[in-house]
Amino acid sequence: IIVAALVAVAIFTATKPTVGELTKLRHSGRRHYATAAGIGLVIGFYDGMIGPGTGSFLIIAMVALLGYNFLAASAKAKIVNMATNIGALAFFLPHGSVLWGLGLVLGLANMVGGYIGARMAVTQGSRFIRVVFLVVVGALIIKLGTDVWMENFQG
Repeated sequence: IIVAALVAVAIFTATKPTVGELTKLRHSGRRHYATAAGIGLVIGFYDGMIGPGTGSFLIIAMVALLGYNFLAASAKAKIVNMATNIGALAFFLPHGSVLWGLGLVLGLANMVGGYIGARMAVTQGSRFIRVVFLVVVGALIIKLGTDVWMENFQG
């Protein structure tokens, strides 16, 4: 299901090249916040249970359903993704399921990569983010598709 959803996201993004270039909000006021809360609830639930592709789903939801450009959606997705990670950490910490050494090394590397990526996103703009988004979604489709294939048809 996740692979099919990512394929749909890739097709939507690839076939609508002007979507996400400019911010054209589809809702205002309470309706905007209610739609955003619905997106957050659904994607947060998914992220807590499974996780892969959460950032991509957040970005495409904010572009397609709320009307943000790719740069604004990407920036907002970082905040939401951090919140879901804090929520998951709040659950896993009391259960003793955190690998501190590995987590801290990965977290530091992630911060450096995030800083470099954010700088590139701001300097290059929404069109660049759209291309990178399609490359990342494509790589995720290949990775998850290969995993599903190997799990179901090769073993």
